[in-house]
Amino acid sequence: MKVLGIYCSPRKGGNTDILLDEALEAAAEAGAEIERIYCRKLKNLSGCIECGGCDETGKCVVEDDMADVYPQLGTADAIILSVPIFFFNMPAQSKALVDRTQACWAARLLKKKTKEERKKYDSGKGWLIAVGATKGANLFTGMDLTAKYFYDALDMNYEGSLLVWSVEGKGSVREHPEHMQEARDLGQKIATGG
Repeated sequence: MKVLGIYCSPRKGGNTDILLDEALEAAAEAGAEIERIYCRKLKNLSGCIECGGCDETGKCVVEDDMADVYPQLGTADAIILSVPIFFFNMPAQSKALVDRTQACWAARLLKKKTKEERKKYDSGKGWLIAVGATKGANLFTGMDLTAKYFYDALDMNYEGSLLVWSVEGKGSVREHPEHMQEARDLGQKIATGG
């Protein structure tokens, strides 16, 4: 099993990085092969330009760092998005990556012609780890929908999330051993199919 972790924070070593590291470490210990994408390292990444170039081929026509990302998305059995909440959604750098999976959606439409075919997910499973500084009941609503449709574009089933409220300071998630354990449990569950 190949598990891909997508680090969406622009801040190296922040809370979402820490939780995703825990999840991936546990998955590796359970036998999974691990790959990582750091959105903050994708220096040449355009947002989707909505040109329609992918509609006929399922391939994006924009030439930039996504050329290295698409193969990783396509070969992963499981993906974990790890996201700090910015204005009730994800940071701009990672949103550009998500928007560029429009090409994956176009490829899915070319392969699966009917709504009935598209109700079945053949390419794996996806999860979300998200951390927000506030306590609002709707804090993760926008991000949850973004994750759901990101995984839909990748032909993956959205399996669920680990959501952490009221954690902000860099590294302060370490003061919450229950969340660290939840991340480890998630990684093991993903790797073992549990």
